[in-house]
Amino acid sequence: MLVAIAIKIEVVAVSRLCRRLLAVATIVTVAILSFAIAPGTAHAADAGAITVDGTVATRYDACQLFSATVVDDDDAGQKIATDVTWANDAVCQAVLPVLHDAGLDGSASTAQEAAEWMNADGHMTTTLTAKLARAIVKAGVPSVALNAGTAAELPCGYWLIVADDDAIAQGEAGTAPIVALVGGSAVTVKPKAATPKVAKHVLEDSTAAWQKAADAAVADDLYWRLSATVPAGLAAYDTYTVQFVDTMSAGLDLSKVATSMRVYVATGADGGFDAVACEGGNANSTSAKGWTDITSQCKVSIEGNAFTVRTGDLVAALGGADAFTAGARVVAVYNAPLGASCNRGATKGNPNEVYLRYPRSPLADQSGDAGFTRTPSDDACAYTWGLSLIKRSSSDDKPLAGAKLRIIDDRGRILTTDGSWSTDADACVTTGADGHVELTGVDAGVYAVEEIAAPKGYTAFGGKRTVTVTAEGLDVKQVAAAKPKVTVSAESPLRVDTADAGTGSIGLSVLNTPSKEASRGFMPSTGDRTLVLVAALAAIGVAAIVAALVIKRGGGRREK
Repeated sequence: MLVAIAIKIEVVAVSRLCRRLLAVATIVTVAILSFAIAPGTAHAADAGAITVDGTVATRYDACQLFSATVVDDDDAGQKIATDVTWANDAVCQAVLPVLHDAGLDGSASTAQEAAEWMNADGHMTTTLTAKLARAIVKAGVPSVALNAGTAAELPCGYWLIVADDDAIAQGEAGTAPIVALVGGSAVTVKPKAATPKVAKHVLEDSTAAWQKAADAAVADDLYWRLSATVPAGLAAYDTYTVQFVDTMSAGLDLSKVATSMRVYVATGADGGFDAVACEGGNANSTSAKGWTDITSQCKVSIEGNAFTVRTGDLVAALGGADAFTAGARVVAVYNAPLGASCNRGATKGNPNEVYLRYPRSPLADQSGDAGFTRTPSDDACAYTWGLSLIKRSSSDDKPLAGAKLRIIDDRGRILTTDGSWSTDADACVTTGADGHVELTGVDAGVYAVEEIAAPKGYTAFGGKRTVTVTAEGLDVKQVAAAKPKVTVSAESPLRVDTADAGTGSIGLSVLNTPSKEASRGFMPSTGDRTLVLVAALAAIGVAAIVAALVIKRGGGRREK
């Protein structure tokens, strides 16, 4: 009489020896396990062949749980095991307490009883599989090394196969434990694993959209978003912590990172990353529906031009293992403005990249860095443009010193002499000997220019004139694809001279017409009523003098 029992066992990864670690749990059906207690079954060889395939790791460790006699049942399409016994005392002592805690009758102690209970429906969960692996690792049960893709001969019986943690590379994860019945025909198992992913975006203020590229003004708030996706199915983890490792270019200012950092988590691997609302170029700190603010559980460490954001336990933050098994999304939002030394233009930009450290396995020591592997990096980039205004004579383009200008951005702020923006309505700048006014790093937008006073001998233009800077090509999916194009338009008497997106150079001339006083002697400028009155009085005075002289001369002749 044959009793066929199928087992679904999950794949976990563990490093060799005491540092072997379990990893990401992915449910796979790895083998059909059968026990035979009837006589007359053909006897199997003492060893069987097994190959671990796939790309999860390059090396594996195999620990024998039970010894058995194994044959192929061609009619049933499965293997049949008889004479099931514990592989050794160490395995028995490690595994039995775990099974008793999980529900195996306390009086049961034989390998046959243990194996039959493990095969019963609903008993072999991911959590139980992970606990068995932890117990075996802790007990220091000897293992056999397997190389991925290479067939190996193992004694017949049931084997727990785990990835060697040291062979898990960047962007990979260990898998869940594979229990395979070795003997009879060759066995091939193919572990599968899912890994976390990370992405980075920057907030474009003109559209309130998170993009891979955006432009901004120097020193203005500039928000960046880090987002991580933790895949579903990680049921073997008691705790799970991730670390964002962010490296910023020299042109970005880290001074506001720690104080502005906010971290949020949401259940499920799908659903987007809109953890906060964005309006007016700013990211709101209040979490959106479905997101939990876990900032108080996180730690920010800054070193040089890089920083690390380490989360607390995501399993606890989401309310337990059941919620965490559905996957998770983690978002970190912070403010890092462009600094005075940032790159202008599109050729270099100011890139910012991040990668994610995640646990190698459920047994990893998550208090440091050794128990983590990492994702590939992802990046975002901020651009800014240099705007130069030159006061010139309209007659010969000569630069003019002494012009007082008021330059207002689209937020109503006014440029000051130190290059910063102010809300003081009386603020203005004065052109130097070279006629220049520099806006060291500007965002796309509309700027108003007003002439408060013209240079001596020139006429100031009335009212305000606008300069419009437009940047295109920033709404891309990858930073490498960003090819920003800058266009500039200006109202007369402003004149656009240059607009180079590569260097970020935008040059404009502010033209002044020579006054009539300068071009025609003492005649005043048009519209200068004070000078008109002075000129009129001067003319009357001259006429009176001439009349007096005529009268005087006439009187002399009468006397004569």
